[in-house]
Amino acid sequence: MKLITIVSVYGIVFGLSFFCNTANADNNIPSDWRANVIEFSKKNFKHPAWGFSHSMRDYNLAKSLALQDKVTIDDDVLFAAAYLHDIAAFPHWEKEGINHADQGAAIVDTILNGSGFPVEKIETVRHAIKTHMFNRDPVGVESVYLHDADALDWLGAIGIVRILSMIEHNGEQPDSHKIVGMLENYTYNVPNHVISPAGQLLAVERKADSMRYLQQLKSETANLNSL
Repeated sequence: MKLITIVSVYGIVFGLSFFCNTANADNNIPSDWRANVIEFSKKNFKHPAWGFSHSMRDYNLAKSLALQDKVTIDDDVLFAAAYLHDIAAFPHWEKEGINHADQGAAIVDTILNGSGFPVEKIETVRHAIKTHMFNRDPVGVESVYLHDADALDWLGAIGIVRILSMIEHNGEQPDSHKIVGMLENYTYNVPNHVISPAGQLLAVERKADSMRYLQQLKSETANLNSL
């Protein structure tokens, strides 16, 4: 009788343990796809201006801006779009003659399908990627906040670092003069395309930082003549 009881108890415990482990495995599906996206991005997106760290900043800043505006966003959509939005800026996925935002939007499903990402959200991710650039018109909160975060990453101290990282060495283009022209263009034009209230406030601050840098640079280089 005692043996039967012990066996029965063991069976119940084993069954509960199996059930719990199975349930936990199912619950881990969302975190698994995120981990895979992070690993994919870290491995493949290596560029000082639009590599993995840029994607990470876009995601975190977009969340912060939405929180400040008290806007609810779908974090699955924002996460996937932020970490994959520049995929087509890299040789393996780029397509000649096609803007990287359009190409990235077209192929993002090839990364997300079968990963555990909710398939019904892929089209929203696609749109966010397609409109992430500052001169495009996003529709939907995830698209708006990714768009604004991406625009703001061209301004302020981080924007200066990103733009300067694109200078080609050995006299090739873009040279320092062309890059400073790009910095000036972004400083004066990008803030006009920021949409969200929180983003607009930050754009004013970062634009001022960029302008101070440009003024100091000109004062040290005879108005860029000795740059």
